[in-house]
Amino acid sequence: ELMASVRGRLQALWEERELLLWEARECAERGEELQATVRHLCKPNEFERYMMFIGDLEKVVSLLLCLSSRLARVQNAMSRMDGSTDAEEKQSLNERHKLLSRQREDAKDLKENLDRRERVVSGILAKYLTEQQLQDYQHFVQVKTSLLIEQKDLEEQIKFFEEQLENLEQSIP
Repeated sequence: ELMASVRGRLQALWEERELLLWEARECAERGEELQATVRHLCKPNEFERYMMFIGDLEKVVSLLLCLSSRLARVQNAMSRMDGSTDAEEKQSLNERHKLLSRQREDAKDLKENLDRRERVVSGILAKYLTEQQLQDYQHFVQVKTSLLIEQKDLEEQIKFFEEQLENLEQSIP
């Protein structure tokens, strides 16, 4: 029963992933339309700033999500430590925790810098785009960011349930 329940949950997550991939394709199409508009209306150097911002948006958000996920796994491992955990493993986990914490702080700094750049890009676009086009741009940035977050969360859930199913299958003769 438990295995059937986990399989059912996995199936639901896979279906959700398909829907999310469809939404991501739709968002990418809107992004391409917006890119063509910006290329047409803005000066080349302004268009380049826009493109750099959009490219960095995905990289920085993905980096933050990845580091946060890895840090959470290390923290979970640290919370399971007890008196029987050997000193070498404890030291390794502590070092990984410190490193990931520093890296996440650096990534937060990158995100703050990216937010400042977004305000600059918005200011540039405000000179050229209609109010509706500017709202479309802002909506695109929000949707792109939230889709990245949802995709990462969904992948983590799928990975968790796949591991659970594998563990269950191995534990039953």
